[in-house]
Amino acid sequence: MSEAPSAERQSRLTVLAGPTAVGKGTVAADVREHHPEVWISTSVTTRRPRPGEVHGRHYWFVSDTDFDEMIARGELLEWAVVHHSARYGTPRAPVEEALAAGRPALLEIDLQGARQVRESMPGALFVFLAPPSWEELVRRLVGRGTESEQERRRRLTTAAEELASEPEFDAVVVNSEVHAAGEELVALMTGARAPRPRLQ
Repeated sequence: MSEAPSAERQSRLTVLAGPTAVGKGTVAADVREHHPEVWISTSVTTRRPRPGEVHGRHYWFVSDTDFDEMIARGELLEWAVVHHSARYGTPRAPVEEALAAGRPALLEIDLQGARQVRESMPGALFVFLAPPSWEELVRRLVGRGTESEQERRRRLTTAAEELASEPEFDAVVVNSEVHAAGEELVALMTGARAPRPRLQ
């Protein structure tokens, strides 16, 4: 019987980031379904909802004016312009409340946001979600069918840059199969799997 994770481990923030279309949201959704003990942040975004996305569940969809006001009030732990278009951010108060309550907390965000969180919360665990291959990443992005050709080209350019950031992270999870990736992520969060030493 495995030892239960300590409160100290449970209350450590974990940041999951990776290139566009790698499946960060899908892996986070699998963790949400199978590990209700894990608190997962819901990001704020100025982009329009994709088909099937629900306000308050997948994202908080807000106007540019509302986003500006959240920044001005200091309500965002991090925020960034993603793919040269929409802005995304993490509401600060829910993260602090989850950590104070001792819950394992997960942020599923982009690379720019992860770098900001590292500046403000260097003790967090940073996990890079990688695709099995570049070809598979392209297939997933094209197969999603939610972006225009111009948007796909822009996202692939961004993805190539994001893949190069892998050495900045404490651990890497390869998303070959969603549930397996989710279980590996939770093992890292609870200390059942040790992260590799960070490259300097």
